[in-house]
Amino acid sequence: MEEIRQLKEQLETERPVEWEAFPDIGLYMDQLISYMPRQLIHYGEGESLTSAMVNNYIKDGALPRAEGKRYFRIHLAYLTAICALKQVLCVKDAALLLACAAQDRRPEELYALFQEELDHALDVTAGMLDSSAGEEELPRLAMALALRSYADQLACERVLDILAERDSFKPERHGHKNGKQGKETAKTGVE
Repeated sequence: MEEIRQLKEQLETERPVEWEAFPDIGLYMDQLISYMPRQLIHYGEGESLTSAMVNNYIKDGALPRAEGKRYFRIHLAYLTAICALKQVLCVKDAALLLACAAQDRRPEELYALFQEELDHALDVTAGMLDSSAGEEELPRLAMALALRSYADQLACERVLDILAERDSFKPERHGHKNGKQGKETAKTGVE
């Protein structure tokens, strides 16, 4: 099936730019907003990044503050990670994850770790796609992908709980499904 072949190829080849390939000059907010869509794979209309979202990420501690009114490599790296992670986590949990992963790492090392894990995840998913599959096999493929996402998210939420329990700053978690507030409610308050 041609669409599955194209999807597989896209998952295998499209990646965010390396740290060194980020612009080496500061970007203003409108430049930042127009730069970010090329960092991650999107289908359909999707959710676009807005200046209000960027400001909320800063306010929530997920993204470092701008330097004056300019955003540099560190901001582009964090925004790339946040935009990917917020597809499955609330922003506060994405911030917790990035804060824990950033311990004892320079920003470019954290971004390299993010890229390595994203590469692996995209490669694993691409490996699940069989371009010779017929139309009748698509529902099963979609179910397998959805259930793997479910299982991964369950495990991720538990690991985040463990990190939050052990971390010295113990930020409040909002995205846990078993808690009082679910991901959807938490996301609407942030974005």
